[in-house]
Formats: sequence, C-alpha cells, structure tokens
Amino acid sequence: MKALTLALLLSLPVPQLVPQKPMRQPSTPTSKHAKGGRWYFAASGHAVYCYGPVMTVPRANGDLQRVATFCRDGSAVVPLKD
Repeated sequence: MKALTLALLLSLPVPQLVPQKPMRQPSTPTSKHAKGGRWYFAASGHAVYCYGPVMTVPRANGDLQRVATFCRDGSAVVPLKD
C-alpha cells in the first residue's frame, strides 16, 4: 500500500518553482517597426526618424505635399521639406 501511495505521489505533476516570464505587451505601430526606419528632413527644420512610407497628400489649397509616416516621435504624418 505504501508503494502504491508513493507511486501515485511521484506521478502527480509538480508545480513550477520558477515563475514564468510575463507575457509581452502588444506593441504600438511605432515600436512594431523597430527596424528599417530612415531619417528625413521635416518642413519644420528638424530631422525626424520615420518607419513608414513617404506619401504625397493634397494640401487644403490643392497643392501636393510629401509626408513621412509613422515617425519615432509619435506623429503619424510629418510634412517633409522639398
């Protein structure tokens, strides 16, 4: 009977003594593209590092403007200097 009890105790799963690593938090669009960005010269005169594509969008007066997308500073769109 003691042997059967010992065998049953040894066959039970042992809880992990080491805590598991916490799950990773969902990433934001900016941090998702941590590699592959590029520096651009913004219309404001500053350099900006952006991960998304450069696009051409219409201005309010109908002219076209080049913008960089998904920049490191959290901006979704940054007008570029031509």
